[in-house]
Amino acid sequence: MRHSLTPALVFLVICLTALALASSGDKRTEYADCVSTCQVERCNPHSSLVLPLSLRMTRWTCTDDCKYLCMHELTDRDVAWGHDIHQYYGKWPFWRFAGMQEPASVAFSLLNLWAHAAGGMKIWKSVPASHVMRPYYLIWCFASINAWVWSSVFHSRADTPITEKLDYFSAALAILYALYYATIRLFHLYPVSERSRLSSPAKSPVNHKRKLLSILCILTYLGHISYLTLLPRFDYSYNMAFNLVLGVLHNILWTLYPSRPKSYRPSFATSAGVFVALTTLATSLELFDFPPWGRIIDAHSLWHAVTAPIAFYWYSLLVDDSLDPSWREHRA
Repeated sequence: MRHSLTPALVFLVICLTALALASSGDKRTEYADCVSTCQVERCNPHSSLVLPLSLRMTRWTCTDDCKYLCMHELTDRDVAWGHDIHQYYGKWPFWRFAGMQEPASVAFSLLNLWAHAAGGMKIWKSVPASHVMRPYYLIWCFASINAWVWSSVFHSRADTPITEKLDYFSAALAILYALYYATIRLFHLYPVSERSRLSSPAKSPVNHKRKLLSILCILTYLGHISYLTLLPRFDYSYNMAFNLVLGVLHNILWTLYPSRPKSYRPSFATSAGVFVALTTLATSLELFDFPPWGRIIDAHSLWHAVTAPIAFYWYSLLVDDSLDPSWREHRA
């Protein structure tokens, strides 16, 4: 475990460093001057300027539009002069579409939403209603769908504090619940079946452990969102570290899955290891950040793109594991 955590910690340090240096564009004097001039010319009460319907529907203001125009004006100049492209308010300059600030990330977020909806339907149809893990997988599916809904909204209008918090808090909930159900599955903390319940005491150690785990996760989540909500400014570094630690713990747990008894190891046992490897590779896209291609697709939107097929692959593993004979013949 010590060696497994080392790459994650290196990743975290680099990400936090990048975050601290991410918004050089909006600190430029020429950017501030451009926005001020634009506001005087376009946003005064006597101006006849009316924003397009698509911008008004996505709650763009005249000031927002000035910031957008100045950002691209300076970016055009930087490209023409061969200078580095700057980020503005922590974001790369993207061409907007129908009022969406990051259309590629919106599209790929919706693709992830579809992947989880299709995966949830697969769980619903394929896993028996009596299976002890079925409710946990379906709840995680709904949590993930909710996260991708708010990711779509956030990338449409990322500078709204409410949409930002809903996106971050929903993502944290989905990651934390994934760790929760993984712990229940891999450490056999799930409720006993009706048949087994007749011969097992109602207040078994397993029930106590599951309740303690549930309370711990609830308190962790409430503490997380309370800390970020009560602060004068949103702590992006802490939020990133929190989610990264949860994700690393989740992946470490599933690397234990292939180490089942050699007397019984199904053909799909290595799929969890493949999932961990794919997830790690996908997350590396967040490390190797770069200015968006054509001001449309950047590393973050690519990360959204590759997580969709990984999610569908993961649901297939959950179904295979749930239908495995070990649930009847062995204490899985």
